[in-house]
Amino acid sequence: MRPIIIVLLISIMASGQNQPPRPNPTPQNQPAAANEPVKFTSLAQLVEEMVSVKDKEGKVIEGLTAKDFVVTEDGKPQTISFCYFQKFDEITESDPVVPVAGAVKPSVPELKSAPIESVTKNQISAEKPGDVRYKNRRLLVLYFDMSAMPIPDQLRALAAARKFIMTQMTKTDLLAMMEYSSGSVKVLQDFTDDKDQLNQQIETLIVGEDQGLTGDPNDAASADTGAAFGQDDSEFNIFNTDRQLAALQTAVGMLASLNEKKSLIYFASGLTLQGVDNQAQMRSATNAATKANVSLYPIDARGLVASAPLGNANQPNPGGIGMYSGGGALAMQTRFQRSQDTMYSLAADTGGKALFDVNDLSLGIVNAQKANSSYYIIGYYSTNSNPDGKFRKINISLKEITAKLDYRAGYFGPKVFGKFTTADKERQLEDALMMGDPITDLTIQMEVNYFQLNRAEYYVPLVMKIPGRELALARKGGAERTVIDFIGEIKDEYGATVQNIRDKVDTKLSGATAAQWAKVPIQYVTGYTLLPGTYSIKVLARDDETGRIGTFMNKFVIPNLLKEEKRVPISSVVLGSQRMDMRDALYTASKDKVEAVNPLVQDGLKLIPSVTRVFSKTKDMYIYLQAYERNATTTQPLVAFVTFYRGQTKAFETPPLPVTEGLDPKSKAVPLRFAIALDKLQAGQYDCQVSVVDPAGQKAAFWQAPVMLVP
Repeated sequence: MRPIIIVLLISIMASGQNQPPRPNPTPQNQPAAANEPVKFTSLAQLVEEMVSVKDKEGKVIEGLTAKDFVVTEDGKPQTISFCYFQKFDEITESDPVVPVAGAVKPSVPELKSAPIESVTKNQISAEKPGDVRYKNRRLLVLYFDMSAMPIPDQLRALAAARKFIMTQMTKTDLLAMMEYSSGSVKVLQDFTDDKDQLNQQIETLIVGEDQGLTGDPNDAASADTGAAFGQDDSEFNIFNTDRQLAALQTAVGMLASLNEKKSLIYFASGLTLQGVDNQAQMRSATNAATKANVSLYPIDARGLVASAPLGNANQPNPGGIGMYSGGGALAMQTRFQRSQDTMYSLAADTGGKALFDVNDLSLGIVNAQKANSSYYIIGYYSTNSNPDGKFRKINISLKEITAKLDYRAGYFGPKVFGKFTTADKERQLEDALMMGDPITDLTIQMEVNYFQLNRAEYYVPLVMKIPGRELALARKGGAERTVIDFIGEIKDEYGATVQNIRDKVDTKLSGATAAQWAKVPIQYVTGYTLLPGTYSIKVLARDDETGRIGTFMNKFVIPNLLKEEKRVPISSVVLGSQRMDMRDALYTASKDKVEAVNPLVQDGLKLIPSVTRVFSKTKDMYIYLQAYERNATTTQPLVAFVTFYRGQTKAFETPPLPVTEGLDPKSKAVPLRFAIALDKLQAGQYDCQVSVVDPAGQKAAFWQAPVMLVP
């Protein structure tokens, strides 16, 4: 559905209604008189239907016009605005094969259409409402889900695509190519019939590794590979299955701007739903495909599989009693069938056809090719402008001709945020997360720190702040409470998702609580364990009452402190003015096993980092960091102090803090804590420097950051 123009007629009465109008003929090419109707434009919905019309023998009936069709929506007659006929040449087994090498672009004079060149790069070129750019051309999209295919399956899928392009693509076909990898959908090639260009895109596809997130980690066929402080595997799988379906829906949305019928060939090594958790996203993806007139043709890139009862050599040993009772073999076979069931449902719900247990994957593309016979494109402006999101039933018939009509039975209307269901809201967040551009309706600030847990892992606390005035808008709208939804992901330098963020903060807005939130920021704290490396983080927050969304995007580095030789290895330095009792309601998505190792928690109090580093003189400043003594068995003496500089002048310095105990035997961390009264300093901007000196090793470390003191 896209906004289009509808005409409204409004009569404007001339002044002096009781007097007869003066005779004032309007000259030619002059504006109309005031008592004539004035036209205004507004936005309405354009509804497009792909209608296949066949006689009793199954042959397509040609030559029909808009006057031959009758369209109703929920029983109300609709005015047809345009009607086009898309004529395709019938494909038979005896059609000649045109090789690519030395081939000339096929001309189609009988279709009166020149070969289509790619109009845009890395996107699908849109059409205007009612415009049919690709007249009498069959639109096929090759979609490669690289996140759900191991390397052998990726190579098999790419080989099938190349075979179709070289030997089975006809002069009527136009192909586009998309790829889903690293958490985003990429358009590799817009619709074109240039076979050389399509083959070049296949050559440039990077073969990645399967993320291994399609199985159930709790069944009898799974190996125990969870990390000590990693994110729960089942939670991670649920999220990534939603992401795969959301990516498929995003690809369908890119095709929605085209008025013609589209077929999307979906290459994947199965797709497994995690119980009922992914059902909402599944329905959302199929509904989007139906709205966009896209039929899905899933292809199982695994081909015909003959695996050992307990898996092949590249899989870890499942272990457990299931090896001996047959439970492991049964779980593996059930998992395989479930992964195909989801792909079958995608095809059945969108009018496509799935291909399973066949090694020649190009047959799946041919199935989509042959399924597209000639059809009519009918468009009308819906008379129902209510954005209620309800299903609208469509009925299409012929006035005087008896024929078999095939078309979609209806669609779901648009919906405003206030009428979103839980599934709608979830989908909105996932859509926003996959967008390249940030949304800035809400203001978000974030701080990322790191503390070494052992020789390999680092604890990474994240703190986000949203100004409390953002919630004041919801309070003005009459809301007694609001929910802030958080969704995000952390990716490594190769673009692979290593951690997910999904949580919510429920805030009361009544009485004194609302007045308090209007003056202070909302703080959200969570934490994860990561390995040293370069990462990127993207987090979205949404006010569940108003629908306003904010995005935070940044890169951060976790250094390998084991390689630090010249200076004293230290963690991040955390500055804060608030220590919260852990027994109070604290917004955090961290698991208990992670929170137990959080160094910011001491004596039942958690230090909340100051993201903005603005401090009031009426409160103390708390500073926390860790120094690491790698080869020590007991605490080696350290000296630390904090200095405040104003320009080049030293404004304040704490007495040296000697540290002689506190070494953690596992992480080799020595905690350093400061509590500084700020009432003696003048308000203004300072440079805060933390110095750590190792007298015995003759090493030091320095950290500096600007801070602001306010009255």
